[in-house]
Amino acid sequence: MSGMGMGSDVTVPPVKGYVDGQPMLFIHTETSDEQVAGMLTQMMGGSPVLVVPSLAEVAERGAAPAYVFQNGVKGDGPLGFQPDVFDGAPGSPRYTPLRRVHLVRWKDETQARELTSATDVVAQEQRGLLTVERTRIVVNMPFLVWPGGRR
Repeated sequence: MSGMGMGSDVTVPPVKGYVDGQPMLFIHTETSDEQVAGMLTQMMGGSPVLVVPSLAEVAERGAAPAYVFQNGVKGDGPLGFQPDVFDGAPGSPRYTPLRRVHLVRWKDETQARELTSATDVVAQEQRGLLTVERTRIVVNMPFLVWPGGRR
């Protein structure tokens, strides 16, 4: 890398999320969707999230869900609500940095509460309290710090 004019000042801001009921940190690096890339780049204070359309072609089992909240508890998530929820931290057979966006919407916001695990999200969906829209949008979201581990 020497001679390429690359400094050590490259930073990608971490984002708070939840996995298995615990807080964690991750980054957004690429997405299959141009509009999502713009939103995430702005959320990250201008740190660019690249558009890679071929990510949308990842097989269903090749990308795990990222539950993104469209309403409910206000917070630091990309749409102004609670942080994203993931399943499978590194070391789990379910872990992959490639995440398919699942949009979560509470049917009655007065019943909303912060959810911290994929199991919680699925349970609330099964109870009919929220809906989950499975999109074709894939985002590369590698974990930085998770319960019991870090890069």
